[in-house]
Amino acid sequence: MSRAVLSLGSNLGDRLAHLRAAVSLLGGSVRLVSGVYETPPWGDTEQPAYLNAVILVEDTAAGPHDWLRRARACEAAEGRERDPERRFGPRTLDVDVITVWDADGRPVLSADPELTLPHPRAHLRAFVLRPWLDVQPAGELPGHGPLAALLGAPELAADVAAVTPRPDLSLESMV
Repeated sequence: MSRAVLSLGSNLGDRLAHLRAAVSLLGGSVRLVSGVYETPPWGDTEQPAYLNAVILVEDTAAGPHDWLRRARACEAAEGRERDPERRFGPRTLDVDVITVWDADGRPVLSADPELTLPHPRAHLRAFVLRPWLDVQPAGELPGHGPLAALLGAPELAADVAAVTPRPDLSLESMV
């Protein structure tokens, strides 16, 4: 068994529908769903704003690479096209595996270039940390510390201020 935190993002087409599709495709493994947040694009500012959320998933038969396969399957189902020239470019759906815990609740650490765990830049992404705080208020990013402390870091202040809650949008009905 493993548990994982998956980050969801969309800035093309019906953004909310893409996020909802990921929750639906992950089905019974979804345990908790964050609120929805609107965020400016990160890394490549010439694109529309994103909707972001985080989900906590659990499955008795899933390992870290299973979560990656499921994440990519969700992206493919929603028409995700990767542009190697625009790493942080727009997308219908982006599903990132942020961290995974094994059956004993220990964080899985991996330096595999295909799946580095925990996600190597999650501690720098307010659009991941803020929604994650919804589902695990006392959560910690392995190797980096408590989510609340990470969100309070001076280098994230501007990004945190730009993460806008969207209480008018919900993924909750999907679980």
